[in-house]
Amino acid sequence: MIDGVRYHQHDVVIVGAGGAGMRAAIESAPRANTAVITKLYPTRSHTGAAQGGMAAALANVEEDSWEWHTFDTVKGGDYLVDQDAAEILAKEAIDAVLDLENMGLPFNRTPEGRIDQRRFGGHTRDHGKAPVRRACYAADRTGHMILQTLFQNCVKLGVNFYNEFYALDLVMTEVDGVEQPSGVVAYELATGELHVFQGKSIVFATGGFGKIYKTTSNAHTLTGDGVGIIWRKKLPLEDMEFFQFHPTGLAGLGILLTEGARGEGAILRNASGERFMERYAPTIKDLAPRDIVSRCMVQEVAEGRGAGPHKDYVLLDCTHLGAEVLETKLPDITEFARTYLGVDPVYEPVPVMPTAHYAMGGIPTNVKAEVLRDNDTVVPGLYAAGECACVSVHGSNRLGTNSLLDINVFGKRAGNNAVDYADTVGFTPLPADPAAFVRELVESLRDSKGTERIAALRKELQEEMDRNAQVFRTDESLEKVTQTIHSLRERYKNVSIQDKGHRFNTDLLEAIELGFLLDLAEVVVFSARNRKESRGGHMRDDFPKRDDESYMRHTMAYLTGDPHSADAADHITLDWKPVVVTNYQPMERKY
Repeated sequence: MIDGVRYHQHDVVIVGAGGAGMRAAIESAPRANTAVITKLYPTRSHTGAAQGGMAAALANVEEDSWEWHTFDTVKGGDYLVDQDAAEILAKEAIDAVLDLENMGLPFNRTPEGRIDQRRFGGHTRDHGKAPVRRACYAADRTGHMILQTLFQNCVKLGVNFYNEFYALDLVMTEVDGVEQPSGVVAYELATGELHVFQGKSIVFATGGFGKIYKTTSNAHTLTGDGVGIIWRKKLPLEDMEFFQFHPTGLAGLGILLTEGARGEGAILRNASGERFMERYAPTIKDLAPRDIVSRCMVQEVAEGRGAGPHKDYVLLDCTHLGAEVLETKLPDITEFARTYLGVDPVYEPVPVMPTAHYAMGGIPTNVKAEVLRDNDTVVPGLYAAGECACVSVHGSNRLGTNSLLDINVFGKRAGNNAVDYADTVGFTPLPADPAAFVRELVESLRDSKGTERIAALRKELQEEMDRNAQVFRTDESLEKVTQTIHSLRERYKNVSIQDKGHRFNTDLLEAIELGFLLDLAEVVVFSARNRKESRGGHMRDDFPKRDDESYMRHTMAYLTGDPHSADAADHITLDWKPVVVTNYQPMERKY
């Protein structure tokens, strides 16, 4: 320990112990001294909440091909997908599933003993002609099984886990005129001590930031810490306006009911019992991509066809599937409906409405998982994978089951490339006091005598984002959110925490997390106001058409001024990045 700070040195330092982080660790650990820093015990990471499956064109149940998977990914992402990345995702999907099987993951099986596959939204055969069974699954606990399997293999490989360590800063050092990462500063929850992890390669795999919304499927821990750290280092963020709203969250709660239910044959109905998706997507109906289904559900409610006493939700009808299917293939969501709404899906339809689910945007990377400083230049030794990263393999709307695939394909790539880089370089020297920023941040919050409470500010942010930056947006609604965020940022300067202690001070960490949430919500809204079109998860009522001539390109947001200034335009600069097109030109999305 030096000046109250503990120092560690590892060849590869991975921040985050979800699917992407542990998949990276499995690649790097056999070849390099690898550390994984995680704010949660690894098996509590949010990958464990993923339910429905992992896409791969195995063709175990019916004919399929990686080319069809690529096309579905591009079309599902409303053509904002970088097609070179989509091709890698679809090609390497098959080996990614087989890797997990060989690690011991207990997939559901066909009668012949092959990995079983089910239908999922937006996945089709023969370039959109009919739904296809592409999702490999383990009941409706696929993410849980992946997380457990990866963790067991990390333990077998001797990965160094630092559990309940909150990464709060990326240390950058200038080398030959170029800034590159030299370490990570983390706060240890159990002691309140600061730790500096020096590494040759740094991998960010910190997940999403769905807690900018109130109604969300995301756990309380998904506060965008990793994305926020990158933003504060004045590295860009890509396509932040695109946030996915999953159609089937439990009404009023946001707790997720997997798309796998519709893959097994569940039907969305309005108050009169009509299967309304037949009107909107006559070919694949309830299995249209998530952005389309979510908009259709909101439209049904807005036009007076909602169910319930307040006509504010629609119904997911699973009753015709039978108890055996629900209890064996969909046991978790059956129990969720019973526990949280008192509804038994075996006998009655379940109230559902869209819930904030997944960030398509994030830290820009190339297909090697290298973080980008601008459109073309990489940051040497810095990598990102999973939901915190933007490859961009999901474009403006992610297809279901492509996220568990993404974390495995690009988590593996991040780990391999990070260890390759670490093999060629020495440790970048740390600055004189690498923990200075975090020390000041922690002490200022602990010593503050302000009057504002964290919970009140967070609640106001989340409710405002739900009201005015959710499925449907306008410039007027986004302006309201902007003004609220500016007000909250001013009030945040006057926050104080009640717990002044050092050990297990979650009050302090929630205050820091709120700072990240405010930063990221501001970037989301600022980017959304700038994109005057509707595409994928970004639906502008005042600009309802997709505009390929003006907006067939990625948004790149840069922090260029004082982040504490009142007007976002004073400190956020937006630029554009070309979309990589290989085989599929933009066309109208018909399902």
